[in-house]
Amino acid sequence: MQVRYQYRLYPDAAQRQALAQAFGCARVVFNDGLRARQDAHAAGLPYICDGDLSKLVITEAKKTPQRSWLAEVSAVVLQQALADLNTAYRSFFASITGKRKGPKMAAPRFRSKKDNRQAIRFARNARFSITAGGRLRLPKIGDVPVRWSRNLPSEPSSVTVIKDAAGRYFASFVVATGDELLPEVASEVGIDLGLAHVAVLSDGRKVDNPRFLRRAAKKLRRAQKALGRKVKGSANRNKAVVKVAKAHARVADARRDFAHKLSTSIIRDNQAVYVENLSVSGLARTKLAKSVHDAGWSAFVAMLEYKAARYGRTFARIDRWFPSSKLCSACGTIAASMPLSVRSWICACGAAHDRDVNAAINILAAGRADRLNACGDPVRPPHAVARVGEAGSLRGAAA
Repeated sequence: MQVRYQYRLYPDAAQRQALAQAFGCARVVFNDGLRARQDAHAAGLPYICDGDLSKLVITEAKKTPQRSWLAEVSAVVLQQALADLNTAYRSFFASITGKRKGPKMAAPRFRSKKDNRQAIRFARNARFSITAGGRLRLPKIGDVPVRWSRNLPSEPSSVTVIKDAAGRYFASFVVATGDELLPEVASEVGIDLGLAHVAVLSDGRKVDNPRFLRRAAKKLRRAQKALGRKVKGSANRNKAVVKVAKAHARVADARRDFAHKLSTSIIRDNQAVYVENLSVSGLARTKLAKSVHDAGWSAFVAMLEYKAARYGRTFARIDRWFPSSKLCSACGTIAASMPLSVRSWICACGAAHDRDVNAAINILAAGRADRLNACGDPVRPPHAVARVGEAGSLRGAAA
């Protein structure tokens, strides 16, 4: 499987200037290609194919006085920017025709130099390399210092250089790795996601929600107020913008680090992991939106999924309409209602339940029931409509 390894870069002043030029050239090529296709569509002309578009906005554009500076950056950067545009169009067409699953994709939009994130990609044909001294050699940019936090498992197929809103530079390598199977263990776990506790496990363990955004609210509010007092367009305002971005970056980094450590621990200690398929986008439109985003459920579940695939574990999502909270894990009785204010309850069978732990136990049981047996069939038989001869009692059966 292909995975990404990301490292911090520390370019000097000249290299930052070269990277800024590369970011701008890639953005111009992307926008020129998008404009050419939009103009052709408006004029009733056929769709411009990928090869003709590359000749128009890269090869021929370099010969004009208006775009001659495109030759000052690596040609691979320009080609990869156009490849991103082509991918965006294919995704858009597949979405509107129904071939692409998931939410509908919008048409490609123009890129702005004021975007918080700028990125360029070097493919293998760009001949980027890692020097003997541990620096990243990029064509027409130079040898950029890298902070290596871990070794790359194999030769990278591409590297993306990213500048975030806080002014930090990163190198994101795409490498191919084999499955790193962990030793099999007997334990399996169901996970109930929440806000008071970000994860409640079926074995009774509760992981408190760190609430990174809430804890940093005071510093963020102070930085936002300082930004609001600065004159638009001034140098001091630009500095204040970076301070706000750095404050948000610290929150995002802490949340990502917490999710990585928690997901790795769960995958390492359990052979199978089951979670509820929550509608995070729907919950993010409620009054709990800030808390839902701060919990980072989607990123955490995505980490569980790809780590399970990488390390040979089983991962599955349970139907979001499964009544995990209202179902008694002891007798199987479903309660009539279960408001969020009810954190513990006693079933008619006499079993006392903690709401979240009971939900996690039910999620584990549902995940096990939905797994395939040795014959490839589900363990839990699917619901089937009774045939006409089975719909009622046979005539004369009671005689």
